[in-house]
Amino acid sequence: MAKRSKLGSFLDKKGYNISKLVQMTGVNRNTLGKIYTDSNYIPSGKTIKKIMKALRQLDPNLKTEDFFDI
Repeated sequence: MAKRSKLGSFLDKKGYNISKLVQMTGVNRNTLGKIYTDSNYIPSGKTIKKIMKALRQLDPNLKTEDFFDI
């Protein structure tokens, strides 16, 4: 089983869940579930942009590299 992703760990600490991220990003719940739990899964660039746009509402200093190995 894959370990929790950096994004999943971050959101857990901040008290956010997948449902909240679905609302904020418009990204499919299944896709976010995979990103949230699988540290080996790499989403498309478009999906990463949507996620980062939402996360930067929480903290404008967050960088893509904080969550995704690209």
